[in-house]
Amino acid sequence: MTTAFDFLTQPATDPTSIYRYRDGIYAADLLAAAVAHLDFFTWLGENPSDVETICSSLGLQQRPADVMLTLFTAMGLLEGRPGIFHLTALAREHLVKTSIWNIEPYFASLKERPVCRDMITVLRTGKPANWGSLKNEQEWAKAMEEETFARQFTAAMDCRGVFLAPAMAAQLDLSEHHHALDIAGGSGVYACALAARNPQLGATILERPPVDRISRNSVANRGFADRVSVHTGNMFSDPLPTDCDIHLYSNVLHDWDTPRVSELLGKSFAALPAGGLLVVHDAHINAAKTGPLPVAAYSALLMNITEGKCYSEKEMEDLLKNAGFENVQYSPTVADRSIITARKP
Repeated sequence: MTTAFDFLTQPATDPTSIYRYRDGIYAADLLAAAVAHLDFFTWLGENPSDVETICSSLGLQQRPADVMLTLFTAMGLLEGRPGIFHLTALAREHLVKTSIWNIEPYFASLKERPVCRDMITVLRTGKPANWGSLKNEQEWAKAMEEETFARQFTAAMDCRGVFLAPAMAAQLDLSEHHHALDIAGGSGVYACALAARNPQLGATILERPPVDRISRNSVANRGFADRVSVHTGNMFSDPLPTDCDIHLYSNVLHDWDTPRVSELLGKSFAALPAGGLLVVHDAHINAAKTGPLPVAAYSALLMNITEGKCYSEKEMEDLLKNAGFENVQYSPTVADRSIITARKP
């Protein structure tokens, strides 16, 4: 159950290291899959290649392959991005079968782990696996339509937001704005944080059933029902409200592949007034796609359970500009997260 607290305070200690254990939990399985199932490093050692050649030669899909290559670059196993990928000395000495120091059997002993097996399926099909690789569970987007799972997942994201949301709100100057639309806003913790820091600001959470009911209860429990409302709707299939001059996507775009992200940004551009602000709060890969390692590891989790990944700063800037936005700016917050803002001219 949510409880009232002061959104303007932060904890005395930094939980980032704890977040990283959870966010990076799938990275080891992606490495094990590449070593033990694909013998990827032996192949690449003999065939330095670009991403297109890697995909066509090994039968991989672009999105998960990009996540894999970014992770291995951040791990110090590959170099050469954004062109031809080569092994580093570390990978060549320890992950190639012809090396006397090869440790492939060490990873092969874990290759039948459910998440490791699912990684291979995701790499080859591009389709997300079931939540947590559980046989009795669906992929995340489908599972969210079921009440029990939706409550559990929303609670998980809410407790994370208690730390992330105030830090996000502190980075934004919203003094000239009047109403925020928190798109797929879950429990509403981010909308409440914006309202707490900006007394002039109202907010609306856009959520589909059954999460919309969870959102209303959470907002009421936090004492923001007079300033934060919930609008029931599907962000893809329903029109966006047009009375908001801020659109917030907090930990949302990373769940979707590039065409769906472009679709959402296009809808926001159409709905926002001139001068309207678009805020993307998420974990972002650096522009060169060489790290940081905690975000690259988190992207492995997202690649497995959703249709998305962690986008790079450059990828997000290009998507925003293609949608018509201008003045794209980047700012780090906490726990490997950041905000990217842009405006409608």
